[in-house]
Amino acid sequence: MSQSTSDTARQLQQLVTDVGQHLNADRCFLHIRKPEQGLGRIAYCWRRDESIPDAIRAEWEEDARTLPDIDPLFRAALLTQPSVYVDDVETAPATVLNRDFEAQTFGHRALVHAHVVEGDTLWGILQPCMFGQPRHWTEADRAYIDNQLPRLLALLKEEWKREKEGPKQAGSE
Repeated sequence: MSQSTSDTARQLQQLVTDVGQHLNADRCFLHIRKPEQGLGRIAYCWRRDESIPDAIRAEWEEDARTLPDIDPLFRAALLTQPSVYVDDVETAPATVLNRDFEAQTFGHRALVHAHVVEGDTLWGILQPCMFGQPRHWTEADRAYIDNQLPRLLALLKEEWKREKEGPKQAGSE
């Protein structure tokens, strides 16, 4: 994303905030991707309060090199498998997630790993989560998240299109 905050970027941040608040989560972030380059980063984050760690990462990273080997959740996202709902990181099987990786990298106890996909392309991962205690993600929670994914996809595609086109020249509008 460019240095200036676009209207689309503001909408993405608002959507992440709305999801976190609607689900009464502790934190919600959006990992965005440049699918053509295989780069990703956490660009948007909402936190219930300042005691919750901020997940934003300023630098783009190659996301497909080693991360899929370490993180089964990310591997599932890259394979555009269905979103994953984890009620308790501490009891989830190793086929679903890497407990040590989750604890060291994110520190959450319950999470949703919602995949923003189109066809076989991963555009982003929406991740509402809870710290300190497990949480059962209800059918209503799942339906709400599923309804947000198409909105996220449209906004992410719009933002990448805007970035590829570059800044508009004066008088070109």
